[in-house]
Amino acid sequence: MQTLTLEKAQQLIRQAQAKAQEDFRRPICAAVCDAQGLLVAFARMEGAPVRSVAISQGKAYSAARMGVTTQAVLERLHREGIQIGYFCDPQLTALPGGTPLKDQAGVLCGAIGVSGLTSAEDQQVTDHIATLFAA
Repeated sequence: MQTLTLEKAQQLIRQAQAKAQEDFRRPICAAVCDAQGLLVAFARMEGAPVRSVAISQGKAYSAARMGVTTQAVLERLHREGIQIGYFCDPQLTALPGGTPLKDQAGVLCGAIGVSGLTSAEDQQVTDHIATLFAA
């Protein structure tokens, strides 16, 4: 199992920032949490929206707690006609842009959340980072 250290979490954030700048040329907030959803590292790029601080952290938390992307959570809510509040956790969000970080064996090590772009773009960035993490 790959360990999600502070150093590794900070590296993932730097990679997310680089991906956002390269692909979308806009600043982001990025958060990495452990498998329980506890924050390990966070960064807000200059110019990223203030609202994105809490949103990015909520996306990382939600991906870790649910074990799937926040995009998948949103799709489930729509498919089953349920609300996020049914999960009895007020910190959960279904905004796309959160992705679990799993090792090569598929073991959940943590999650990353990004906010500052469109939700679809946030999800693209976090999915890319999760692929790098698993490699």
